[in-house]
Amino acid sequence: MKAKIHPKYHLKAKVSCNCGESFEVGSTLEEIKVEVCSACHPFYTGKTNLIDSAGRVDKFEARRKAAEERAAAKTKKAEVKPKADSKTKENKEALKQMKKEIK
Repeated sequence: MKAKIHPKYHLKAKVSCNCGESFEVGSTLEEIKVEVCSACHPFYTGKTNLIDSAGRVDKFEARRKAAEERAAAKTKKAEVKPKADSKTKENKEALKQMKKEIK
């Protein structure tokens, strides 16, 4: 083996999980931080749990809530009918008169 080209190997590297579990392994890194370990992974525990490492669930809930609000606002707009102007009533009456004259 060549000298001074290999990384230092730590026999007792500390591994820390987001669930609070920590243990020691051999590694070239002195300290390792992981999101999921064998103590909290659903495959090993048999329990399902929600792992939200990047706030994806919160982002999804915010988008869903915003979409519901837009839909509610859209239905409110549809319920409110614009008031008819007197000019449009006059135009409609004038059109009726023209149609009668043409017949």
